[in-house]
Amino acid sequence: MTATFDLIIRGATIVNHDGRRRADVGVRNGRTAAIGDLGRADAGEVIEAPGLHLLPGVIDTQVHFREPGLEHKEDLASGSLAAVKGGVTAVFEMPNTKPTTSTPDQLLDKLNRARGRMWCDHAFFAGATGDNAALLPEMERIPGCSGVKVFMGASTGDLLVAEDELLARVLASGRRRVAVHCEDEFRMRERKHLTDGGDVGQHCNWRDAESALLATRRLLALARVARRPVHVLHVTTAEEIIFLAANKDIATMEVTPQHLTLAAPECYETLGTFAQMNPPIREAHHRDGLWRGVADGIADVIGSDHAPHTREEKAKPYPNSPSGMPGVQTLLPLLLDHCAAGRLTLERVVDLTSAGAQRVFGLAGKGRLAVGYDADYTLVDLAARRTITRDWLASRCDWSPFEGKEVTGWPIATIVRGHVVMREDEVLGAPVGAPVRFVDALPPVG
Repeated sequence: MTATFDLIIRGATIVNHDGRRRADVGVRNGRTAAIGDLGRADAGEVIEAPGLHLLPGVIDTQVHFREPGLEHKEDLASGSLAAVKGGVTAVFEMPNTKPTTSTPDQLLDKLNRARGRMWCDHAFFAGATGDNAALLPEMERIPGCSGVKVFMGASTGDLLVAEDELLARVLASGRRRVAVHCEDEFRMRERKHLTDGGDVGQHCNWRDAESALLATRRLLALARVARRPVHVLHVTTAEEIIFLAANKDIATMEVTPQHLTLAAPECYETLGTFAQMNPPIREAHHRDGLWRGVADGIADVIGSDHAPHTREEKAKPYPNSPSGMPGVQTLLPLLLDHCAAGRLTLERVVDLTSAGAQRVFGLAGKGRLAVGYDADYTLVDLAARRTITRDWLASRCDWSPFEGKEVTGWPIATIVRGHVVMREDEVLGAPVGAPVRFVDALPPVG
């Protein structure tokens, strides 16, 4: 009997748990059903992919899609459109919206807003505040919740948990891994005067390396008392890499493509306030430290920290200019370019963008190109040379710090649970995104 599939991808070089090998992949009912020689099989749709590499679907574990309340910068539809154009099959969205995602109803509202509008699969973080610790255990059990997010440095509304007493209360409430923005609010308040001259080049001096390391040390001390695993977001300093390497039993960590690619002071001289983000882009020796963390396996995931603002907002005089830059669409092209330059292997790209997310957050059925898992794939051309251009960008903010940059390596197709949602830069069909499932938040059977 001839095997039949909904989709077959023929002849690609697969990069997965088995290394690299040329094989066909068959999809049935949204999951990977077969890997091997499927030359005699039939399918409703076939993608011929010789010369291309098939990766597990890229997962971006930190994006800010701004809905509700800030839709002039981005919304769930436009942000997820940018994601799939960049080869990203799933995103974890952050809680600093207006209103913030700090109650069960607000989290459910985001999940409802995403239904039928998001192009990729998705999950949403619950935002910790100074007074909602009692709600967090309920929120982290809601299907589609990626966990709890804490801002130790200034953020939107009441999403600031700066004091050790409040942070300890959050860490004692619930059991899933807590994602944390580590900058010491008290040190930054003392150093705010460094911004008085209006020089954006002072951004990494105001929010200095010590403020990041101090917050990370405080977090780890409290996490050990609470016996709560934590995830340190967008690590920026060489010192944090060394410190976190000694604490891998309780802490995982993320780096961003921006911090691996840009360096101060050059980025501020060329991009001005468009290079401004929190924690800041730092000097080259810190960037080198991050690359050592990638090479040594200390870094667990790469997230884009996609944080769009309009051109008009970013052009305001420093320090009135907002921090943040878009990145979900350029995450994979930048990593493939670094791969082409020999800074990391394609296997490490897979580890940082899919397998790492599965390990850190406990994904159910995702993060692995293997039989039985969701058919989430990113098809790439490692030899393609492309230029990141404004007309390719899908984010509503309509800019990127990497406009004009030529890269080697490009996403050719994005496949979400067997649905081909992007091919050759063209978005296809209708939004098919669904909530990501987590082992610790699976709904009861029956």
